[in-house]
Amino acid sequence: MNAMTEVGAAVAAIEAQQAAAARVLREAAGMEVVGTFFLAGQEFALAADHVREVVGMPERITPIPLSPACLEGIFTLRGAAIPLLNLGRIFDPAAPAASGEQRVAIVDVDDIQVGLVFDATGEVLRVRPEQRAGLRWSEGQRLDANLGVVAGAITLDDGARMVQMLDAARLVRIDNVPQVRAHASVAREAWRMRFLRQAEGRKCISFTVGGLRFALAMEAIQEIMRVPELQPSVMLGRLCRGWLDLRGAPVGVVDFGALLQCAPGMGDPVDARVLVVRIGDEQLGLLVDAVDDIRPYFDTDILPIPMLGTARSAMYRGCLPHAELGDSLFLAHEALFSDAEVGEICAGHRRLYAAQAGAARAAGKKVGLRRVYLAFSLETGWAADIGQVREIADFDGPLTRPPGMPGCVLGMMQVRQQMVCVIDLRTLYGMAPLQDRSACRILVLEHEGERFGLVVDRVDTILSLPDSQRRPSPQLLRVNGPEDMRRDAAEVIEVPGGDGSQEVRTLLDKERFLATLRQLLQ
Repeated sequence: MNAMTEVGAAVAAIEAQQAAAARVLREAAGMEVVGTFFLAGQEFALAADHVREVVGMPERITPIPLSPACLEGIFTLRGAAIPLLNLGRIFDPAAPAASGEQRVAIVDVDDIQVGLVFDATGEVLRVRPEQRAGLRWSEGQRLDANLGVVAGAITLDDGARMVQMLDAARLVRIDNVPQVRAHASVAREAWRMRFLRQAEGRKCISFTVGGLRFALAMEAIQEIMRVPELQPSVMLGRLCRGWLDLRGAPVGVVDFGALLQCAPGMGDPVDARVLVVRIGDEQLGLLVDAVDDIRPYFDTDILPIPMLGTARSAMYRGCLPHAELGDSLFLAHEALFSDAEVGEICAGHRRLYAAQAGAARAAGKKVGLRRVYLAFSLETGWAADIGQVREIADFDGPLTRPPGMPGCVLGMMQVRQQMVCVIDLRTLYGMAPLQDRSACRILVLEHEGERFGLVVDRVDTILSLPDSQRRPSPQLLRVNGPEDMRRDAAEVIEVPGGDGSQEVRTLLDKERFLATLRQLLQ
């Protein structure tokens, strides 16, 4: 009898355990795992399967002009451009900007990623269905994005604690669903193409406007010039600054900083330039604060930017990252302006001022084939065919100097996984050393698979000149001693000034220079 009692008790215990396990499974089936975080004293939650990782505030954030207040900018994380959302500004555009002490949650929904700024992490919770409460909207009511990111609330501790549940899908789709999705798919393809390197090497011009760095493909730029005296225009206003006569064609000039509503540039006005850009069949001048450098790139180097409700978002082709120089917003030149704006600024100036510009053209001489040159200074004015310059690098990177090298060899530096021999032209040609080298740059030339870096005093501008401006180098320029660098030059170019004067620059002859250099290094 006692044995039977023990067996019955054991069976009852097993049945109780099974019932308890079944109850746990039933409860777990309806549970959701969420992670909580704090922002401005409020507690929020996100579904754990949509939080990929948590990182510190990035050191470099690239602002996007004309973007909504909630978009702090973009940053790069392991080869992807990720928009940084300030949740506080989603609810209140006047909320404080993100700070370095805050953290960033990488939210991932269907391969679309955004970074969400918060103050501190909370905890991981398992939430039962009865603890969740959703938000209900009346029929036909338009769901505003500022409200739609909050999907409901989680009630804890018998109602003493309330956590706001965020809708991850709405966070990654604020104000531009199709474009964000398209960019996400392009990003995956770009990664594949990056590894295969099935892309054509190109060059772009990097320039600064309002403290922000931008880039335009070299083929989009017709000319870069110092800011001339602009002609008054009936279209003068916030954007249009006037027009210039470009070899008999009137070209409207737009203040690019005013277009993007950037802060006024703090640089030296002497550095300001006009970039003449071709948009379709029209030419348009962009007034920028400074032209920084020429940069090689592959199409797959441009990281797609998920644009979140940004005005003129079509003008941004993506982000071009650079570890030393900083990230640049790569612009799509054909989408800088709408068709109506192009018609007004370009066609309007051509229609109004063609006769005036035509008179100037008739007074000038005919020109032939034009070439593009990089103008630089080394004691005197020099220029190099733009096709000979592989890259322009800052003169501040680490150099490794092998023993036994001549005094003119400053050392070796790595540029894009290839070693470059850096030559001090002042030492090579017996010039006095510069006391202040802050403006010095390194011109990287390539010849027969080898690369040489030439240290110059500064890079001045980019010129577009007809072949008629090239002249044989006068003999007097080549008789100043065996160490005069001009002995290795056979031609000069004449650069017309705005006041009718002519500036003469010596044209770098790469073949002659490298012959001299090889003779010295043997």
